[in-house]
Amino acid sequence: MTIIAETGALADFCRRLSHADYITIDTEFMREKTFWPQLCLVQLAGPDEAAAIDPMAPEIDLSPLFELLANQAVLKVFHAARQDVEIFLHLAGAVPKPLFDTQVAAMVCGFGDSASYETLASQLANARIDKSLRFTDWSRRPLTDRQLHYALSDVTHLRPVYEKLRKRLDKDGRADWLSEEMALLADPSTYVVAPDEAWRRLKPRSTNPRFLAVLRGLAAWREYEAQERDVPRQRVIRDESLVEIAAQAPQSTDDLSRSRGLSKSMVEGRHGAAILEAVTQALALPESAWPTPPDRNEVPRAAGPVVDLLKVLLKLKCDQHRVAQKLVASSNDIDLIAVDDEAPVPALQGWRRTIFGEDALRLKHGRIGLALADKGAGLRLVPLE
Repeated sequence: MTIIAETGALADFCRRLSHADYITIDTEFMREKTFWPQLCLVQLAGPDEAAAIDPMAPEIDLSPLFELLANQAVLKVFHAARQDVEIFLHLAGAVPKPLFDTQVAAMVCGFGDSASYETLASQLANARIDKSLRFTDWSRRPLTDRQLHYALSDVTHLRPVYEKLRKRLDKDGRADWLSEEMALLADPSTYVVAPDEAWRRLKPRSTNPRFLAVLRGLAAWREYEAQERDVPRQRVIRDESLVEIAAQAPQSTDDLSRSRGLSKSMVEGRHGAAILEAVTQALALPESAWPTPPDRNEVPRAAGPVVDLLKVLLKLKCDQHRVAQKLVASSNDIDLIAVDDEAPVPALQGWRRTIFGEDALRLKHGRIGLALADKGAGLRLVPLE
């Protein structure tokens, strides 16, 4: 097994790969005890060679790798890229570009929602992936040959998976469909959550603006604290405690001590003081600065049957075009289309409108209908005008 643990060897390897049309990439990391992912291994392959890079080695500088990831002439192929890209954005300050995500490409090519790497490797590379080491501790050294073999298989089999998916996209004229999704993955804002927006992760049920203002302040404090200490958010303070404190809006240490899940030392220590300060600052804001409650997008009862019909149409159209439903329209998209012909959703734009959106509006307004196909072979669309 090839493992690179020294900067010179890494530079030589990356220099060779810089002449490749594409490279395949995967990472192994740990995140249970940290806010930021702890990068433990990087697997990298070109068309003819592959290696595992040890970022924990004392004699290695990852700069040659970051330069390769920034090389616009080399396509970077990932499977389910988001977590890997987040790691490189944090470490290198930039998203690897250009990108190709085989999971998204598989959705475009009809492999269903969120096709696993094991599925694609089996069907497109005739390979069996052993996932028994999925939860191994990648931070422990030395790594075994079995670990390295497992890790490298995630990039070596990715080569034929990519090549066959690329051919399908080109054959079916769907490369542009994938480009829209890759633009989203390549946008740094996809991975960076501003502390003032962290409260939205909690998905609060209450829409009271005063409560939301306090929750926003508390969630922002926790975000800064977790990042500064590099610990998981829940280790600073649990979600349910944060929501309860926001609901109570304590004004004193005695008030705060009544909150469940907070120790006496936390209430009386610097964390308690920071929590009270966040509450005080939030309450001092003018009402005009309070956050706007999230849209609930509640569907009127009368629109319920329309939603049901649109979901049936979505399945029919996606089956016909061999594309994953998840990629074309979400449940929220369907709800919005049911009540608004000009809903600002992807399903009414671009290629999604062509294969689904236009017929969704026609079905909604009674210009087409659904009927059983001949001999009960599924459903078909019928004109009603």
